Amino acid sequence: MSLLSPLIDELQEALIIRLEEKANTEILTRELLLPHLEELIVQNQRAGKLSPSDRTELLNQVLYRVLGLGPLEPLLTDSAITEIMVNGRQAVFIERDGKLEKTGIVFSRDEDILHIINRIVARVGRRIDESSPLVDARLPDGSRVNAVIPPLSQVGPVLTIRRFPSKVLQVEELVARGTLSKPMADFLRAVILAKQNLIISGSTGAGKTSTLNALAALVPSDERLITIEDTAEIRLTHPHLVSLESRPPNVEGAGEVTIRTLLKNALRMRPDRIIIGEVRGGEALDMLQAMNTGHQGSLTTVHANAPAEALLRMETMALMADVELPLLAIREQIKSAVHYVLQQERLPDGTRRIVEIGEMALRSDTNEKFSYTMLPLFKFDKVSGQFKAMGTKPERIQMFLEAGITVDNEWFR
Repeated sequence: MSLLSPLIDELQEALIIRLEEKANTEILTRELLLPHLEELIVQNQRAGKLSPSDRTELLNQVLYRVLGLGPLEPLLTDSAITEIMVNGRQAVFIERDGKLEKTGIVFSRDEDILHIINRIVARVGRRIDESSPLVDARLPDGSRVNAVIPPLSQVGPVLTIRRFPSKVLQVEELVARGTLSKPMADFLRAVILAKQNLIISGSTGAGKTSTLNALAALVPSDERLITIEDTAEIRLTHPHLVSLESRPPNVEGAGEVTIRTLLKNALRMRPDRIIIGEVRGGEALDMLQAMNTGHQGSLTTVHANAPAEALLRMETMALMADVELPLLAIREQIKSAVHYVLQQERLPDGTRRIVEIGEMALRSDTNEKFSYTMLPLFKFDKVSGQFKAMGTKPERIQMFLEAGITVDNEWFR
């Protein structure tokens, strides 16, 4: 690749000049550019000395530069790659099967990475420059993009692309992959159908969004469902679905629409359930109030290391809402709103596992008036590699029965 870099730069410039000379106003496509580029390669003395395989590589790299994301383009066609990380010119990593690998891709100039970043953000009407040196965006296939450039980044432009499966995984597929056991899947299906509120907790890359998608797909088709996200990642085929996406401020610093604003508006849209892709701030309080005021069966995700920590994070984020509520009142909101917490992890071997499902106890320990009591229902034993029921039945089992949901006692043995 390094030997071809000067030729790639040269042919890219020549191709752009040729198109400008022809005053071509057509939409640029591979079919349109291919004959021009092949002609330029034939005319180029150094390109004429390349082997057929190198000439093909040269042609593809120029087209990737002009039409796509440069040398990153082939990575986007590999469905096994779930993350692409550009840490400056000399270090491009990928995540495959949950493990990081360094690629052989090297950029000759920072400008080449900036060109890719600008191409991405321009598609979604956003910008990145020294005055606004970081941005979130997404690719046409739904992949999530984050970019950071100098002066914030000290290693040059940094680009992270998170990719998602081409199709939404169903709960049965998660069972087949070993993300959870069959009894856990049956129980979670009952949780959704009984309209119990659920929080999915875990670290970045633990698989929270895939699990959220799979569980949201279980919502009955006769319910009105509203999803709210910073960057649209929830992909459902629900017949009564409204998807809302937040918006950052424009160049003048105006026009921002936050998750919290969208959530407040969603409450006026007659939702049966609300799904927030991720709770990060003061919208946690609005979500809790929605759960407590008739929007049962709502779902969200949160970054935390354990179910109990997820509740403490919800508590902290609710305090960020700038509402003069005492901490005790917020804790009571959480106790009544949150029914179950699902903890998901990415293990050292790269596999994703739901390592715990816990229920918020109806009554906290009288000796810990202000604490949360989580009743573990299922756990994943990392030593044996087995999913285990903890032998505890949910305290809210009556709510399942009232909803006409059959509860199999064998799930909890």
